[in-house]
This record gives sequence, structure tokens and C-alpha cells, in this order.
Amino acid sequence: MTVTEQRGAHRPTPPPAWQPRTDPAPLLPDALPYRVLGTGAAAGADPALLRRLYAGLVRGRRYNTQATALTKQGRLAVYPSSTGQEACEVAAALALTERDWLFPSYRDTLAVVARGVDPVEALTLLRGDWHTGYDPREHRVAPLSTPLATQLPHAVGLAHAARLKGDDVVALALVGDGGTSEGDFHEALNFAAVWQAPVVFLVQNNGFAISVPLDKQTAAPSLAHKAVGYGMPGRLVDGNDAAAVHQVLTEALAHARAGGGPTLVEAVTYRVDAHTNADDATRYRDDAEVAAWRAHDPVALLERELTARGLLDEDGIRAAREDAEVMAADLRERMNQDPVLDPMDLFAHVYAEPTPQLREQREQLRAELEAGAEAQGADR
Repeated sequence: MTVTEQRGAHRPTPPPAWQPRTDPAPLLPDALPYRVLGTGAAAGADPALLRRLYAGLVRGRRYNTQATALTKQGRLAVYPSSTGQEACEVAAALALTERDWLFPSYRDTLAVVARGVDPVEALTLLRGDWHTGYDPREHRVAPLSTPLATQLPHAVGLAHAARLKGDDVVALALVGDGGTSEGDFHEALNFAAVWQAPVVFLVQNNGFAISVPLDKQTAAPSLAHKAVGYGMPGRLVDGNDAAAVHQVLTEALAHARAGGGPTLVEAVTYRVDAHTNADDATRYRDDAEVAAWRAHDPVALLERELTARGLLDEDGIRAAREDAEVMAADLRERMNQDPVLDPMDLFAHVYAEPTPQLREQREQLRAELEAGAEAQGADR
């Protein structure tokens, strides 16, 4: 006699027919990144929007080169360039409404500027002058985030709170491919999908997490496929096609605003410059790879589309470049001015009500500064 044959023994019944909680088919991304430029879809694109995107890309490219030069001149401590990724940055900023929020990562300075933040204020953190150089509430731009992916749960929290309050607000959170390997990425997507929070995640897959290529981070078919595991749609887009990125993000934001929940968008792009000015990219990639991506340059792609359709001529190209030069000259001039800094500002805006430890540290620094000033006065 077996155990299950004894009187009173537990006899398991077959489980009910299993059904997936969500049909995965509508959540799956397309097999290839979505494109607009150079396809039939380009004919339906708004010419005014394309010209606006082009002006933003030209300004963005010049902003990147000027900020990189400032690091070599000692005016910036570090600058993570987004050269090659300008289409993602500009399209992200332009897809938002005024009431929406942008949550950038450390490489998204250009998106912050395109959102309307002063170019110098956007660089204040990277200069080492302040916790963040702008008021997040003024332009609805969260502080630039150096820790990987920590801004993603913040975006979900804000979006969920906005929905509970009945505010018509969507959060757009930017992250790199390296950030998708962080636990914050999982937590943010999981909460966003469970809560159906009005938030859109834009992953700028630029090929490397510093020196680690994508195939060393994940075995997934694409980063957009990760969306299915959380129960949200995944979209795959050519990240160098500004019109395509803008369209996909606009659709995802509208979906979230209408109560449809979050979307994960993967923009396939490339980091042309090194990780930062402190990085030697030649140690982990070759020139041929960079050259291949330069042939798919986002500025050139959009310029070619506009000129081919008669929407942009030499005068228009010259005007866009001159406008970018004016911006760069102003940035250069103001960044070359030494700021007047108060060390006591270290303790401002950390907590609404300073903790006892913070007050103790503040008074200790105040005493040291006063002692130093007295000693300096005595030496004169």
C-alpha cells in the first residue's frame, strides 16, 4: 500500500487549465527597429516638426562639442557626451507637454537643455558647483542622476502620485543600456506595470555600459523584449531617426495619459565619443565600428531627408549652424566666469528639516571657515 492509498491521505487533484494573465503577443516589439526617415512613412511626417527636430539636433551636436572642450580647459570636471545620440535626446524633450516630467540620467544633459533648462545651469552638477544647478519644478525636469537607474523608481512614484491626484501628467524616464542591469530598473518596471502608472521608459541602447558590450549584459533578443516579462508593451526604434523616436514616444505618452499604463521603448543608437573625457574607448572598440555608426549619423540622416524633400536649403542649414554657434559662444563665455560659491550651500536643500547630524556637520564647517578667515586676517 502506498502513502496516497491510505485512508485519509491527501490526493492532489489536477490543476485547472492554465491561462496567461496577459496575452503576450500585443506586448512584443517588432523584429526590426521602427524607422521613418528614408521610408514611405516620412511623407506623412509634419514638416514643421522635422525642421524643429533638425534645429535641435544641430544645437545639440554643438553643445556636446563645446561641453567636451570645456572639460579639456578645466572648466568642467567631467562630461558624458551624447554625440551620436542627439535624436533620442531632442525627440524625448519635444515629445513632452509642459505639464509632463522628464527624469534624465547623467548622459542626458542635452535632453535637459532641449526641455528649456539654461545650458549653464544644466552643467552645474558636472562642474561640481551644486547638487543640481536648476530648479526641478520650473521646467519639470528631475535632477541629473549619476547613480545608474535610480531615477526610474522616482519617475514611477511621481507618475503614480499624479494619477492618484487626478493630474494629467506623464513621466518620461531616460536610462542607458547599462542601467537595465540594475535592480532599480526591475523595481521601477514592475511597480509601473502593477500600478499601471502613466510613465514611459526610454532606454538609449548605445552599445556599451562604459566598456561592457550589450551581449555581456543580457541574452534577451532585445532590451525591448524585457517589457513582456513585466506586462507592458515593448517598442523598438531606430534611435538615430529623430522622427521615428518622436513618433514612438508620442504614441507611448498618449497611451499612458489615456490610462493604458507604461511602455518600454528601446532606441538603438551609438555612443560615438568615449564614455566620458576620462575614458579611453580605443581599449574596447575599434575605429571601423565607430566609422560604421558615423555613416548613420542622426544629424546627417535628418538633413538628407529635409533637403531631398525641399524642406531645407543651404540658407536653412547655415541659419541652424549659426544659431548653434551663438549658443556655444554664450555657453563658453559664461562657463569661463568663476562662480561665487558659498561652502555652506552644501547643507541647503538636502532635507526639508535638517537632521541632527547635518546640523552638527554644518556648524563644524562654519567654525572651520570662521577660524580660517581669522587666521588669514591675522597674517595680513
